[in-house]
Amino acid sequence: MIQEIYPKVFYPEYRRKKATKENNKKSFVLHFEYNKIMLIKDALTGALSIPRFEDLEEEDENIYEKSYYVNAVDDEEFYLVDDISIPEFGGFYMEGIQALREFEPGYQAFASVSASQVYRWMQSRKYCGYCGTKTEKSTTERALICPKCKNIEYPKISPAVIVAVRNGNKLLLTKNAKGTYKYYALVAGFVEVGETLEEAVAREVKEEVGLNVKNIRPYKSQPWSFSDTIMLAFIADLDGDDTITLQEEELSEARWFEREDVPVLSFHISVGHEMIHKFRDGEI
Repeated sequence: MIQEIYPKVFYPEYRRKKATKENNKKSFVLHFEYNKIMLIKDALTGALSIPRFEDLEEEDENIYEKSYYVNAVDDEEFYLVDDISIPEFGGFYMEGIQALREFEPGYQAFASVSASQVYRWMQSRKYCGYCGTKTEKSTTERALICPKCKNIEYPKISPAVIVAVRNGNKLLLTKNAKGTYKYYALVAGFVEVGETLEEAVAREVKEEVGLNVKNIRPYKSQPWSFSDTIMLAFIADLDGDDTITLQEEELSEARWFEREDVPVLSFHISVGHEMIHKFRDGEI
């Protein structure tokens, strides 16, 4: 999965620091514009890379001062820089954040997409939701504080469930009716206020495909920064009739696949992909 970067170690915690020319020439510069990230494309090979300060310091002499630390992998640090002009030369360009799904090396993709979640949160909380005053960055934690009413905003993390629904030797797979992702996937959805995770699993399956489930049990969790989500994965068994009633506003297709016919992708960076692979291989 995308967060599995062992033996490297990811450090997501807040650190109060600025990049400096003396210490951070090799550190990564992350510039986002909503759901796009600035990358460098090699003119000869077409390979993509994430810019470093040394790639940009001649274009912007204030780039170090404008940066703020966001996370690190081992001793490699990643910094956000909002106010920057995309250089005209050098292969710099803006690419959709989805490019990080297959980006190599994987640890850079994970650190970058995690940083994009921090970026989107900060962009959406520029002003206090209570009184409208412009917020300020906390100097002690990852938070935005209203200087007037003292309201504190923490990063947005939305809990969601995803479930592998089994029917003996069959697995339920669906296709989303919205968005750009067109591969088969498991049933998933966000948790409602006041709802347990197990209740969310049962509700989402009932809403999306009209089925009842039993034996709901946890599998594992995964940070999924593409949608500001913490994914909580479950396995469940069909309870009763296997006739699918499609929620057409959400799904374009849903069907049962025999184990040997389950379609799998060549890569699996999500917990959903992992469960589909494991069912195909007879492991769940």
